[in-house]
Parts: sequence; structure tokens; C-alpha cells
Amino acid sequence: MPKMKTHRGAAARVKVTGSGRLRRRQQNRGHIMEKKSSVRTRRLAREVEIAPGDANRIKRMLGM
Repeated sequence: MPKMKTHRGAAARVKVTGSGRLRRRQQNRGHIMEKKSSVRTRRLAREVEIAPGDANRIKRMLGM
């Protein structure tokens, strides 16, 4: 049976930490930044952990 391919779209968006947890960038940071407050943009700059309900599916996409 051939190897499973990594879902490249998921791989570009998700980072796996050393302990195996999944982290992602938050939305609303791509453009139209002028109208967003600096407090909001600082909060959005952080990476957040992926919800446990989504983690299993994303791990399968990444071939983990």
C-alpha cells in the first residue's frame, strides 16, 4: 500500500510543537488593519492551540 500524502494546505497552516500539540494562526490579521485597534491586533498576533475536537482530524491530515 502506498504512503499517505500530507495535506499540504493543513501543513501550511498548522505547526506541531515539540510536545506534539498543534498550533495555528488566528484569523482577521491578513488585511484591513487600519480600522482594527492595536489592542485587538496584538491579541490576534498570538498563535493559539487547535481545539481538541479538531485535533484528531488535523493530525490525520498531517499523517501523524
